[in-house]
Amino acid sequence: MAEQQHVLIYDRIDGNRRNTFVLLTLFVLLLAGLSILIGLALGLPYPLAPLFIVPFLIFAVISYYSGSNIALGISGAKEVSKEGERELVRTVENLCIGAGLPMPKVYVIEDGSPNAFATGRDPDHAAVVVTRGLLQKLEKIELEGVLAHELSHIGNYDIRVMTIVVVLVGLTALMADFMLRLTFFGAGRRSGNRGKSGGGAVAIIYAVALLGAILTPIAAQAIRFAVSRQREYLADASAALLTRSPEGLARALEKIAADPDPLEVANKATAHLYINNPLREHKSFLNNLFSTHPPIEERVRLLRAM
Repeated sequence: MAEQQHVLIYDRIDGNRRNTFVLLTLFVLLLAGLSILIGLALGLPYPLAPLFIVPFLIFAVISYYSGSNIALGISGAKEVSKEGERELVRTVENLCIGAGLPMPKVYVIEDGSPNAFATGRDPDHAAVVVTRGLLQKLEKIELEGVLAHELSHIGNYDIRVMTIVVVLVGLTALMADFMLRLTFFGAGRRSGNRGKSGGGAVAIIYAVALLGAILTPIAAQAIRFAVSRQREYLADASAALLTRSPEGLARALEKIAADPDPLEVANKATAHLYINNPLREHKSFLNNLFSTHPPIEERVRLLRAM
C-alpha cells in the first residue's frame, strides 16, 4: 500500500510539471505570433517583425522584479519575527529544513478570513503570507499542510512561474491594445501598397491583425488560468510528500473553502496567489473554465487518494 501511495504522489508531480511546460511553450508562441503581426501591420519586413517585442520585454523585466513587493503592499501584509509569532515562524523553519529550502520572510495579514500565499522571484527572495484567520481557525496539522503547500510553491519555483505568467498576460494585453490602435488608425499602410497588387494583401494583414488583437488576450488569460491550476495541483502533491499527511491539507482546504468571512484585501490582481480563491463568485461552467484555482472538491479528492 505504501508503495502505491509513493508512486501516485510522484506521478502527480511529474504530470503537472509536464503540463506547465507545455502551457508556457504555448504562451511564448502566442507572444511571438502577436509581435510578428504587429511588425507586419507596421509595414516591417518579415525578418524584422519579431523584433518589435523588444520594448515590451523591457517593461516585462521591470514588472518581474517589482511584482512581489507590489503584491505584499496591496495585500496589507506585515512582516513578523520569531519574537512576535513564535509558533508560526518555528513551523515554517521546521518545514524548510525538511524541504531543503532557505528560510523565507514571513508575513501576516490582519484579516479574519483563513487564507495564505507565497510570492517572490526564487527561494532566496521569497515570502510566505498567512492571514490571522488562518492562524486562529486551523489545527496544527492543518496549518502545517497549508504552510507546506506554500513552501512547495517556493521549492517548485511556482512563485517564479506565476510571476512570469502574470507579467506575460500584462505584456500580451499591452501588445494587443497597441495592435488595435494600429488597425483602427491604419498605421503602416503605405501608398505603394494600395495599388491593385498590394491592396488585397494589406487588407488580409489588417484583418488577421485585428483578429489576433481580439483573440490573443483571451487565449493568454486561458493559458494563465490553466498554468495556475496545474501549479496548485503540483503544490498540493508536493505538500503531501513533505508533511507525509495529505489529510491535514485536505481538512485545511475544506475549512478555508467553507469559511464565510470574506478576505477584505483580496482583488483580481492578487487572487491567483492565494491557496483558495478569496473572491466569492457564483459557480458556473465559465467560472470554472476561467478560474485560477481548481475546484476544492477535486483537490481534496486527489489528496485523500494519496
